[in-house]
Amino acid sequence: MQLQTSTDRHPSSWSVSVPRTAVCDHCIGTDLQSEGTMSNQTGVTQFILRGFSDAQELRFVVILFFLFAYLFGLLGNISIITAVFRESCLHSPMYFFLKNLSFLDMCYTSVTIPKALVTSLTGSGLISYLECVAQLYVFITLSSTECFLLTAMAYDRCLAILKPLLYGSTMSERLSSELVAMAWVSGAIYSAFHTSNTFSLPFCGPNVVEHFFCDIPPVMRLACADYRLNEEVGFAVSSCVVMSSFALTVLSYVGITSAIVRIPSGDGRWKAFSTCSSHLTTVILFYGTGSFMYLRPASQYSPTQGRLASIFYSILTPTLNPVIYCLRNKDMKVALQKLYCRRKHRSY
Repeated sequence: MQLQTSTDRHPSSWSVSVPRTAVCDHCIGTDLQSEGTMSNQTGVTQFILRGFSDAQELRFVVILFFLFAYLFGLLGNISIITAVFRESCLHSPMYFFLKNLSFLDMCYTSVTIPKALVTSLTGSGLISYLECVAQLYVFITLSSTECFLLTAMAYDRCLAILKPLLYGSTMSERLSSELVAMAWVSGAIYSAFHTSNTFSLPFCGPNVVEHFFCDIPPVMRLACADYRLNEEVGFAVSSCVVMSSFALTVLSYVGITSAIVRIPSGDGRWKAFSTCSSHLTTVILFYGTGSFMYLRPASQYSPTQGRLASIFYSILTPTLNPVIYCLRNKDMKVALQKLYCRRKHRSY
């Protein structure tokens, strides 16, 4: 049958062919709520994702733009990882964190963009229930891990500027590895909570996700039960965790600023600031766009604003990170020049 990929509240000009199993014929949420497992709490076996844009005449332009952004981001992040591995002068804690950030950004964009490109190209955004659960879990894991990793990077820069003589012994390879591992474990636990909090709700229709990937606000709004309690609990946990991480980052920069102000020479102040300016730019982009999406109730979610904000924090920010770090970092620029110029000379 033909199903319009929209609800009455969000009209659209696109239509998608969907199997009969994609939408249940009537709500069975009352019976399903008596079951104890997540799989028995839903009558929806598939969801339907939107593409990047509802304007069909702009479809191919949008596809080409995001395909270019995805490939550009992959190339930039792979280049940073390769350069850090090959250049011995980059074997320091700061570049160890940067290497992990680049790996995160590659995974981050790969979770959402390929599927969204296929959806926009074919017009069929079918995704199974379990695939939607998996996509949400992996995406939240990566985004929250990046949040914690940015906090660790802020602490690293604070330590390097406040205590430069003790930095080498304090920020050891072991401590750096422990901070990265802690970021990954914390991100996985945080994501497990949000995934279970979202998909513990019963879903019986409609099943059109007003987004280009499975995310918390648009999925939660499809529940056929009152989701206000889940929304409030999720909002409270997000606010505490994210704002705590952000507060630690701000405290690190307060210490950095106080140390830079005390440096007598202008060149010294600029050199100290340049070591953390790239990270500060990334933090502003990440928190500025991400907080707009998650630090507000799902009931206030706007499909257009939600997709626009998600494009910034889940696509453009990871894509621009290699550019930000390469333009502001002399050592990285030299390492990348060696990497590509060496290949160019070998090709001759």
